[in-house]
Amino acid sequence: MNETIAASTSRIPHFLKRGKIGAFLTVVLTGQLVYVSFEAFKGALMLPLTQSLGIGMDQFGILMGWIGIAMFFYVPAGWVNNRFTIRSILIAFAGWRLATFLILFLIPNLPFNVMVVIAASWGIWDAIGWPAVVNGVVFVAKDEDTKGRGLAMGLLETVRRGLEVVMNLIVIGAIGLFPDQAAGVLKIFAVGYALLLIPIIFALLRFVPKNAVAESVQIGDKKAGKNAAALAGLVNVLLKPRVWLAGLAAMCIYWTYVNLIYLSAPYIKLVFHASDSVAGMFGIFNTGLVGVFAGLVSGFIADYVFKSSTVMLGFALSITTAGAFCVYLLPAGSNLMWLAMVLLMVMAVGVFMGKAVILAPIAELHLPEHISGSAMSVGSFLAYASVFWAHPMTAGIVEANKDNPYVGYQKVLLITITVALIGAACAIALAIINKRLEKKGKLEDAGANDLLTVTAAEVDESEGFADADMAPHAAGSVSADSGTMPDSRQ
Repeated sequence: MNETIAASTSRIPHFLKRGKIGAFLTVVLTGQLVYVSFEAFKGALMLPLTQSLGIGMDQFGILMGWIGIAMFFYVPAGWVNNRFTIRSILIAFAGWRLATFLILFLIPNLPFNVMVVIAASWGIWDAIGWPAVVNGVVFVAKDEDTKGRGLAMGLLETVRRGLEVVMNLIVIGAIGLFPDQAAGVLKIFAVGYALLLIPIIFALLRFVPKNAVAESVQIGDKKAGKNAAALAGLVNVLLKPRVWLAGLAAMCIYWTYVNLIYLSAPYIKLVFHASDSVAGMFGIFNTGLVGVFAGLVSGFIADYVFKSSTVMLGFALSITTAGAFCVYLLPAGSNLMWLAMVLLMVMAVGVFMGKAVILAPIAELHLPEHISGSAMSVGSFLAYASVFWAHPMTAGIVEANKDNPYVGYQKVLLITITVALIGAACAIALAIINKRLEKKGKLEDAGANDLLTVTAAEVDESEGFADADMAPHAAGSVSADSGTMPDSRQ
């Protein structure tokens, strides 16, 4: 009987077992609730959001632009992620968002310049906090055979998207009941959603353990302290070719995601002359609902079929390539609209399956725990760098060919096919390199070949995963060597 129970529990990903799921859900919810009172409203609720803040659409665009400065801070934020623990970063991230949400929505007639300062601070904190969220998911999901990391990353995407849809639908429903007070209703929900960060902060303290951080670095005959060690760890990460290969594959999948936005509702409307309602419904499905389900499927396939998120990313980019190529072959004409929609859904499945594990290949590099945060920061910079050029390029091509949208979209599809092919090649090459290193017993990167020798701080094994005490014998013990942790910390 005990053997049967042990066998069944061994098939459950480590982070979903009792004593660990609290930490996982806390990190995932933090990754969504910090955005739920502003960025999550930018779609269907943009008008009531701007009305509640007393600003125009142009000013909202300015605020979003300031939030976008996160791109300039991802790499330096790698130092912060090496220097401080995941838990402390997420607590500060959530705390700052809570305070600024309340300032934004509760102080009447807030000057726009103050809103700009708040938005800029959000951009800086996003560069620090988002890599900590992803690193936190990987850290919590870590076990002796890394099974579950792909599923954990997929669930991060699925839970975040699903939660955003549900919370926005609640607001839309309330506005439907009180349409004349739309701005006031949204403000009430924005404050209410922001207050959810208070229990999240307490949950971070209770459930999420401390991870190892950089402690010291040997420079010649001298040993420097934590600040220099964190910087040295970032330098070591920047010098690792596999980090760049993983980042380039991530960049390609995000670039195709940006193009998918233009290849959904606008493409169906402009090229196949669909009605506004048909194009709108297709856009919501293809760029929203598909992502909710694709994330879960992607994580499952990564862990239990390919047993590698890197291979999963290459597979997803291959699906994206095939879908985009088939759409490219279609001639213009409304009689082919439904076929185009089916093929675009295939492309969307590939895009969202890849996007669900976009940074998971970084986790499969098996870097030391005390520099994994900076690796996620560098990976985030590379992954999202395409926002600088993808939106302007694609929109510019469509606008330049507005007299003949079909020609413009053919160019967009060619770019998408090329980018997806390059990304698939990067992911597959990385998977091959990882496999060869694994066969040689060199996949675990202990930092022996790093330019600068960084020492990790000791971590109190008794902290975090407070709910693990309820089931101390649930999953047995795990060897503490090779970078793994005792069961109560995994």
